[in-house]
Amino acid sequence: MSHQIILGTAGHIDHGKTTLIKALTGINTDRLKEEQRRGITIELGFAAFDLPGGRHVGIVDVPGHEKFVKNMVAGATGIDIVAMVIAADEGVMPQTREHMEICALLGVRHGLVVLTKVDLVDEEWLELVMEDIRDFVQGTFLEDRPIVPVSSVTGRGMDDFVAALEQLSREVPERSSSGIFRLPVDRVFTMRGFGTVITGTLISGRVSVGETVMLYPSEITAKVRGIQVHNQAAEAAEAGMRTAVNFQGLEKTVVNRGDILSTPAALAASYMVDVMFHYLKSNRKPIKNRTRVRFHTGTSEVLGNLILLDTEELVPGESAPAQLRLETPVALVKDDRFVARSYSPVRTVGGGKVLNPIPVKHKRFDDGVVGMLRDLDQHESGDVICRLTAAAGYPGVSFANLKVMTNIPEKPLRQKVQGFLSDRTLVQVDSDNQIFIHQENLEKLKAEISGHVFRYHEKYPLKPGMPKEELKSRFPSFLGPKLFNLVLNHLIREKLLIQEEDMVRLSTHKVALKADQEEIRKRILEAYVEGGLTPPYFKDLCRSADMDPNRAKDVLMILISEGLITKIREDLYVHTDTLEALKAKTKAFLKANTEMTTLQFKEIAGVSRKFLIPFIEYFDAQNLTIRIGDIRKLRGG
Repeated sequence: MSHQIILGTAGHIDHGKTTLIKALTGINTDRLKEEQRRGITIELGFAAFDLPGGRHVGIVDVPGHEKFVKNMVAGATGIDIVAMVIAADEGVMPQTREHMEICALLGVRHGLVVLTKVDLVDEEWLELVMEDIRDFVQGTFLEDRPIVPVSSVTGRGMDDFVAALEQLSREVPERSSSGIFRLPVDRVFTMRGFGTVITGTLISGRVSVGETVMLYPSEITAKVRGIQVHNQAAEAAEAGMRTAVNFQGLEKTVVNRGDILSTPAALAASYMVDVMFHYLKSNRKPIKNRTRVRFHTGTSEVLGNLILLDTEELVPGESAPAQLRLETPVALVKDDRFVARSYSPVRTVGGGKVLNPIPVKHKRFDDGVVGMLRDLDQHESGDVICRLTAAAGYPGVSFANLKVMTNIPEKPLRQKVQGFLSDRTLVQVDSDNQIFIHQENLEKLKAEISGHVFRYHEKYPLKPGMPKEELKSRFPSFLGPKLFNLVLNHLIREKLLIQEEDMVRLSTHKVALKADQEEIRKRILEAYVEGGLTPPYFKDLCRSADMDPNRAKDVLMILISEGLITKIREDLYVHTDTLEALKAKTKAFLKANTEMTTLQFKEIAGVSRKFLIPFIEYFDAQNLTIRIGDIRKLRGG
């Protein structure tokens, strides 16, 4: 498919944009009766033609009337070349200036000035107007670009206009079809026999017939039934093409102008957006923090508050990092351009580019946040990955979100992430969902978990450790078990924590007993040594030895952690040496006889059924023996 160029017209109302396109293509882009009756463009109009060199040009005719500037923003998204239309009889007008500012804010880099209606003025006037235009374009992207005088009525200059477009089209870099497929919706309608049809300029990636796509921010999916590119049926459409897509089973009512069509799970909707905000020089007074604005991106307009992160107000002509907090969510990617217009009266006040499309809520005047956003503005792609993952905190970032947060194509992004995993700057928390946490945040979490265990030891100095479940309950539940286990395993591997069964303790934790506790320890040990394979139940021991059950249990737990006492089942404990002797006897019998009945085990142990069953079941649980019907064998023997 040959590279296509999108040409957008801009300029003041009634300066001849629509007539110019009709003269060029034979198409009247005023498609609404209302537009034709009033002679103004309200909605975006579309046309197409081929340059002499064979390159296809899609034209977006942008409305000039002040009330329709939001449609102008929608049209300028995805434009490669702007034709700034200025009427020779009127010259530069307020809308001309606003359109020029919008094009600059949206990052349009290529264009020319078309001076229309030259048949209405004499040559001397034409010279004056051209002089005026040269002053107007100074310092803008149109400085040193062609100014082409034309008349849509007589045809004068039309060949020069086409030649200038041909030249400009060679300077426009090709759009990559490897990025995320994104089509901002500028029109939606129903056609008999076709169902719901969406049109827009495909700003990145590609889409094919038969693919499943998703509508954002609603996240409704549908299957592509047909594609048209500039009124021609096509199997696929690529970045830079004016595209119409129709769907199976998608209701027109669920689609809104401003929605974005993309791949399932490729984008993420957010009520907050981090931006570098440029406040236009043409503004008369500073803009204050929390000012309500109309936020325009792609084909959408949403209301929100502008949060200035490092200043109380911004003076005209300055830029600053900011966070937009919106009333409805948007689905953007890094480096998308936006325009901000005042709430009332409505006029363009500024704009800029998106730094992070799915940020967390920031505190103002936080040097770390402001520094990070300034870095993202200058961005070195590798550094961006690390800064964003660090800023995401404990929840970390998924690979899918990194794609929209960095706007780096999948393959190079995967390579960069792999490099950071190798040098341990990033750590993978969840392999299924490919979630990564920054090493700095992992270290902070490790310190927090160690702190919880330390405070537990301080509160319960006699307890050998903190129950793992209790530690887990102190861990924020939204972070999930995978991250908890990862942090715990890191601490155990680094020998900072020790896990014994369902207990964790600091490796430095030692239980120091007081004199009366030493006495309890002595009594418990004596009772279990004497009890042999018929030990007392622990609650009975506490009663007979007149020990406080809670204090005695603390000491018992210490004896278990020291390996002197072993728990057989609830309330039944045995001296470890006694148990090891029984274990050795059982093992020797099974090696000699290969199998053992319960009666034979009773003879080996010399105990009643009351103790017999718990011991043999304990050996089963410890994988010493395996039960097969009524007999036991050595496991693995």
